Amino acid sequence: MSKGRLEAFSDGVLAIVITIMVLELEIPHEASLAALAPVFPKFLSYVLSFIFLGIYWNNHHHLWQAVERVSGSVLWANLHLLFWLSLIPFVTGWMGENHFSTIPVALYGFILWMSALAYYLMVRALMVHHEKDSVLAAALGSGTKERISLVLYTASIPLAFVSSWIALAIYVTVAAMWLVPDRRIESKL
Repeated sequence: MSKGRLEAFSDGVLAIVITIMVLELEIPHEASLAALAPVFPKFLSYVLSFIFLGIYWNNHHHLWQAVERVSGSVLWANLHLLFWLSLIPFVTGWMGENHFSTIPVALYGFILWMSALAYYLMVRALMVHHEKDSVLAAALGSGTKERISLVLYTASIPLAFVSSWIALAIYVTVAAMWLVPDRRIESKL
């Protein structure tokens, strides 16, 4: 089965998710810097979520460069990932609207955790359909970075009830960890 339609569909969904997110930002009705203060938490939420979606898009793009074929289970795994990513605009808006309150920050962490798990499961589904010596297998390696992300997200959810700022710091840490270019796939291609 060809991977082209899956890539195009995924790109389209992520473009729509980002568009929905930016449309949620309210435009101030005054032309002063003070008018930006009420929308600043939403803007910060948007920036963090845009970075996460950009990371997912970038890694998804790189991953599919090494993929040779897909199957029905891979299509479902990819759709599972897109489902969780499509919820990011909702939790982003809720978190920003409520000035990083505990429950929205914890739910944001849960959605990030589920997105990371879905990506990990998609990669594992791909590995089932590729040989152990394939470019994909060589490029992905052990998945340590993915598992570290899941552990950090797991810690962040209960920590949001201690301090939402601790949880947010963990989210920023995970984003920073993935912003460092992952050369595994590029080096194997």
